[in-house]
Amino acid sequence: MEKRDFAAIIDLAIKKEEEAYFFYTELIDMVEAKEVKDTLKYIASEEKKHKEFLLNYREGGYGEEGLKLSAVVDYKIAEHLEAPTLKPGMEAKDVYLTAAHREKNSHDFYISLAAIHPEGEAKNILLKMAQEELKHKEKMEYHYSNAAFPQTSGG
Repeated sequence: MEKRDFAAIIDLAIKKEEEAYFFYTELIDMVEAKEVKDTLKYIASEEKKHKEFLLNYREGGYGEEGLKLSAVVDYKIAEHLEAPTLKPGMEAKDVYLTAAHREKNSHDFYISLAAIHPEGEAKNILLKMAQEELKHKEKMEYHYSNAAFPQTSGG
């Protein structure tokens, strides 16, 4: 793969991370619950870190070890429920489900990009980014489950 092709991929990935960051910062303004705002701020900061990683990678700052893979449990909640309509004052469960859909789309984006690349550095980076987005989806689905199905005193 030519270097400029790989740079174009990285540039596209950087743009997607910027879009995700702005999506979450705008969503923060639509919710009132502090714990939901805190979770969205955390995910927004993660998207910002992804952008910084990609910028540093593009400039030669990291090797293939820049992102570490870790085991993720994909609950597949977003695959079975529709994303709610965005609106101010959303319930926590709807915010988390919306975020899970966003992370699923980001994961799918990186997987589809990786699928069209031959084995090598570009494919490895794209698969690592997909894994990072899947970790975010896992976190949002976990929060969704807790908000949609809270523990009762009866167990």
